[in-house]
Amino acid sequence: MGTFVVTGSASGMGAASAERLRAAGHRVIGVDLRSADVIADLGTPEGRRGAVREILERSGGVVDGVAAVAGVGPNLKDAAAVASINYFGPVALLDGLHQALERAEAPRVVVISSNSASTVPLIDDTLVELLLLAGDENASRERATKAQSVLPPTLSESSPSISAYATSKLALAHWVRRTATDPEWGRKGILVNAIAPGAVLTPLMTGSTSAAEELDPDSFPTPMPLGIFGEPRDIAFWVEQFLRPEARFTTGAVLYVDGGTDAAIRPDAQPTALRP
Repeated sequence: MGTFVVTGSASGMGAASAERLRAAGHRVIGVDLRSADVIADLGTPEGRRGAVREILERSGGVVDGVAAVAGVGPNLKDAAAVASINYFGPVALLDGLHQALERAEAPRVVVISSNSASTVPLIDDTLVELLLLAGDENASRERATKAQSVLPPTLSESSPSISAYATSKLALAHWVRRTATDPEWGRKGILVNAIAPGAVLTPLMTGSTSAAEELDPDSFPTPMPLGIFGEPRDIAFWVEQFLRPEARFTTGAVLYVDGGTDAAIRPDAQPTALRP
């Protein structure tokens, strides 16, 4: 049995993932703003450093896997905070735990992205570069706030940080693919994958939905081919699979767990041929 870190463990997909791992006999170190083993704000550099320090103390310096689930939704009014929490939070935490993962026999990482990264047409390419390439948190926060200020009024009311949300989740998926193939991770046996959930009934989603009728799959803003919403346990199932030692030949994957929404919107997007 191993020691696993789950961020966002107090509710939603994080709580379901922690519960599933504990049921399998693993030790779970939960990280959240409340009701967790490690109380930390991953939206701040100080909070991330404190979380890493306490996780290393509790784990004895060896971590078998990390499920970076913590995040905020597009309903948050502070777009700068969305960029910090959704991108810099997991990236800094995982960088801080790299050596602890390296000491494990079969280290695994799974990160929660979102199908919004490919289904929301409000990606800010400049913000992607600031997040992914420059790693400049202050500039990213400024850019996210600027992009928020020019949103149409209808979006500003219901999803004020939708651009920062979708963009941060896209940058996080790109980070996963780049990190998975980095020799400092891949050749050291640390597998890194992402899950891209769709409409899952969590506090994050219901907090993002302004009208009660939108909770009907058939009238939801995006296609719902299965006619149902996901539940936290649907994501927790795949979190556990990615963290298993047997998942030894899967890294750099982005798995859509969205009831077919991405497939409905982009039926020909994956796989795409490599062109000369």
